[in-house]
Amino acid sequence: MNRSPVYLGVRISGCWALGAEGSNSSAESLDRLLPAVSNTRSPRKRTTSQCKSEPPLLRTSKRTIYTAGRPPWYNEHGTQSKEAFVIGLGGGSASGKTTVARMIIEALDVPWVVLLSMDSFYKVLTKAQQQQAASNDFNFDHPDAFDFDLIISTLKKLKQGKSVKIPIYDFTTHSRKKEWKTLYGANVIIFEGIMAFADKELLKLLDMKIFVDTDSDIRLVRRLRRDISERGREIEGVIKQYNKFVKPAFDQYIQPTMRLADIVVPRGSGNTVAIDLIVQHVHSQLEERELSVRAALASAHQCHPLPKTLSVLKNTPQVRGMHTIIRDKETSRDEFIFYSKRLMRLLIEHALSFLPFQSCTVQTPQGQDYEGRTYSGKQITGVSILRAGETMEPALRAVCKDVRIGTILIQTNRYTGEPELHYLRLPKDISEDHVILMDCTVSTGAAAMMAVRVLLDHDVPEDKIFLLSLLMAEMGVHSVAYAFPQVKIITTAVDKKVNDLFRIIPGIGNFGDRYFGTDAPPDWSDEEDILDT
Repeated sequence: MNRSPVYLGVRISGCWALGAEGSNSSAESLDRLLPAVSNTRSPRKRTTSQCKSEPPLLRTSKRTIYTAGRPPWYNEHGTQSKEAFVIGLGGGSASGKTTVARMIIEALDVPWVVLLSMDSFYKVLTKAQQQQAASNDFNFDHPDAFDFDLIISTLKKLKQGKSVKIPIYDFTTHSRKKEWKTLYGANVIIFEGIMAFADKELLKLLDMKIFVDTDSDIRLVRRLRRDISERGREIEGVIKQYNKFVKPAFDQYIQPTMRLADIVVPRGSGNTVAIDLIVQHVHSQLEERELSVRAALASAHQCHPLPKTLSVLKNTPQVRGMHTIIRDKETSRDEFIFYSKRLMRLLIEHALSFLPFQSCTVQTPQGQDYEGRTYSGKQITGVSILRAGETMEPALRAVCKDVRIGTILIQTNRYTGEPELHYLRLPKDISEDHVILMDCTVSTGAAAMMAVRVLLDHDVPEDKIFLLSLLMAEMGVHSVAYAFPQVKIITTAVDKKVNDLFRIIPGIGNFGDRYFGTDAPPDWSDEEDILDT
């Protein structure tokens, strides 16, 4: 049965009272930044507790909107449980779609929102089309101007939680730039463009469809202002293109798609009532997608024998002696650091033996052949789970020349007990590398699972991931192995128990605080830093 779109406005005294479009916002692009850390050195406190852990999501002319970390988007099996919620924003050129999108982002105030513009997906022009575009004779407002295959594949990957590369289009030269932009981590995706509703396959990916309806005269004035000031066009060329292509395309291709919309928003950003109603609906949809992973991990698959993918460093008297020192609560910080570093070096040397090697022949200085072995992979990349995991980076660099390093910041929400992803920086083309994932302690496995899931979302093959930890609890080993059976788990020791506060028993204490000399809160967890929200 066909549905009619809801036309949202405020009815006062028999007429539609709609707010005028506000001035163009100077909102910047979405950004993921680590918060600034205080330079105060005394008294020394936990660095992650002292700083604001919520990276700025969007800056507007009035204020900065902050987001919390991204909660789990997968279940205890390690698979995505709910797809991202996709909002499609359609409407004529310069109707205010981007402004409405940014207002929705600001009002939502939820973590990890991605704004995807259709303008990034114009097709690559031929030389003849380039000449037409230079003389304003190419129709950029026709459906054929867009790469719908790339749009659909990109949106599908984003909706599935994958990392994607977005082309960057240069409107001055009418061409794609050589560099690409990477997007990842969407709980909500806002896709906006003039042809947002023009493809049947694309429509199937949209959970909510919004049409921004703005008067044609207003749209023309905005387009003139934008194309002249931002895109370096001449006024005659803009008007020529508008009359020849933009207006006819709106009448033929864009306005008819209004009937496909779930909601029609007249006058765009001026209609705050419509935006409030949209935000309420999205919030209700997100609540249905909430997951609780840690509780499931604590009760699942814990009575099984340790998995075959686990490798524990041989418990020699030397290794046992170093564990005795770092587990002793009376050990000084200097000794704790020294013997931890020694264990890290042994652990990484042990882990490297599991990398693929192939036979090779070299010639010695004496002119003799030597049948040896050489690493057969493309590259090794280390990824540390901040903050304790970064203490293992020097040991990896010491034994792997020119190793690339990435970082992932995961913290535990004090109130929900769930891990939350706050920041990541991964090297380019990591999907072809063997990845050594480093964290010093793993109790329930919740943070390690999130980090592995991030790597998988960036197309790193599961069997190329090596999880390294100085100390793990059996619960954490089972959790990771159950969810990701091809991940190699390598540690120096496995303790049997985790208490009600997720501390490993007998354990090692809070590794990060003992190593960095910071103060731990009374309810710390072995696994991740606590986020006070």
